Amino acid sequence: MTTPSKFRNVPKTAQNRLLIKGGRIVNADRMFDADIYIEDGIIRQIGENLITPGGAKQIDAKGKLIIPGGIDTHTHMEMPFMGTRAVDDFYHGTKAALAGGTTMIIDHCLPQKNQSLLEAYEDWSTRAAERACCDYSFHVGITWWSEEVKKEIEVLCKEKGINSFKMFMAYKGLFMLNDDEIYQAMCALKEQGALALMHAENGHLINECCKKMLALGITGPEGHELSRPEEVEEEATTRAIVIANQAQCPLYIVHVMSKSAANAITKARREGKVVFGEPIAASLGVDGTHYWDKDWSHAAAYVMGPPLRPDTTTPGYLMDLLANGDLQLTGTDNCTFNPDQKALGRDDFTKIPNGVNGAEDRMSVIWEKGVYTGKMDPCRFVAVTSTNAAKIFNFYPKKGVIQIGSDADLVIWDPNATRKISKDTHHHAVTVNIFEGMVCHGVPLVTISNGRIVWEDEQLHVTQGAGRFVARGVHAAEAYAKILIRDKVRVPQGVDREAYDGPVWNSANAPANNISKSAPKPTFSQDRPSTRHGHRDLHASGFSLSEMGPRYSGNQVDDNVRAKVGHKVLAPPGGKTSIIF
Repeated sequence: MTTPSKFRNVPKTAQNRLLIKGGRIVNADRMFDADIYIEDGIIRQIGENLITPGGAKQIDAKGKLIIPGGIDTHTHMEMPFMGTRAVDDFYHGTKAALAGGTTMIIDHCLPQKNQSLLEAYEDWSTRAAERACCDYSFHVGITWWSEEVKKEIEVLCKEKGINSFKMFMAYKGLFMLNDDEIYQAMCALKEQGALALMHAENGHLINECCKKMLALGITGPEGHELSRPEEVEEEATTRAIVIANQAQCPLYIVHVMSKSAANAITKARREGKVVFGEPIAASLGVDGTHYWDKDWSHAAAYVMGPPLRPDTTTPGYLMDLLANGDLQLTGTDNCTFNPDQKALGRDDFTKIPNGVNGAEDRMSVIWEKGVYTGKMDPCRFVAVTSTNAAKIFNFYPKKGVIQIGSDADLVIWDPNATRKISKDTHHHAVTVNIFEGMVCHGVPLVTISNGRIVWEDEQLHVTQGAGRFVARGVHAAEAYAKILIRDKVRVPQGVDREAYDGPVWNSANAPANNISKSAPKPTFSQDRPSTRHGHRDLHASGFSLSEMGPRYSGNQVDDNVRAKVGHKVLAPPGGKTSIIF
């Protein structure tokens, strides 16, 4: 289930032995000063005045932070999509990730309709094994549903080290599943102890809204956001939560892009539902006002699904929820297309390939918008960029923490340094950057992947294909601990009662309608109750103007009684009054 590392048989040299001295270690639960000794890709010692073998390369981290390597939970490297293919392949994408302090990605293996999940998985695995520079794993897409798919899910969980599967409520006709299929898939995932990932947008409404925008003559990138308004993300998020709760399957909402979708997740979590929310670097760092830019190429560069929101307060709002635990972790949805690829939709926004960059800049953007602004502390930063991902996807403490026995995936982070993001200096294959010009406080000085220095002095030292596949077991405690208890204590119980043995209505013996044609015409009761003043009570009247005909229409029992004219009014309609008329 793993891809052998190219470094496994390399003789012990300084690159196999590292001693990091003088830094402050930051884990999700605490910060402390200590040295770290690394050998053969594993953290062997942590403490002060360490006794280590000779020949280790020393790194001075005085005044710097030492953090677990970032884990990007959401990438699409070299993905075929909308008539083209993402330009960041596993080599360029993981190389860029390492330069930014991310040491592991979880990519998406997305089968075509009716394609075998296992076949697609083998294809993605081959490409990643040949090109990835850092460790990786996969989410596998459920893009169609059948009993065959259900069987393949079991194989992927039990034999291939996969424990998360992505479904789509959008992209009608391509990836989208109907609600009943989603429910059946979630039941199958629950049976295996896997996690359901959801792209939450209402695909039916989007399809109709796209037609509406095009009919109005709106063909540019702004039509993308107008046809996918915030409420279609909110509605689908709520619906996904309901379906998952009925299946008792843990749910993970990918790329949370709006306030209302985030609020739906927050509300569900406070009700005890097991759901996780993943905002991404794009939704935390930029907004959707770019769709209205006069430069078509600039506007198109930001097209992604769900879209960025034009409400400029959205990124800050999502960061608040992330900082305070209502949202749990971050990815990027890194799926990059060059301007000429985006131009496939120059006359029709529905044909613009959806996707943006983020793998290299995620760590710096979140530090800038979260830690530098005072919204979160360094421990929370580690949690949302690394630790929570390792726990939710079940490879903690192999990764996501600095402790003895964990993989030596580390970053020496300078919280005081700054860097300016630019397409001219990034390491992606794509020629644009949605964070262009952003100045970030917080910079990765050294990135260590599996015990090897891969980024230092602003230079990469990577080997194509050096990354290893990370297998993940099912029933992750972070996702399943509460659910497994509920399975025992919340079993539906029927009521123990005597069987009903009375008459049962038989529709076969019933007349054609409820009123018999031979039924006698109604008569009026002569002893009908009257009011206390002797006048007829119109509320108790049983006459019918529509069915009784002229003989009965309007006839009352006191029609022949003369009205009393000398009648004292005790109180006018509406009650007594002190007004003098």
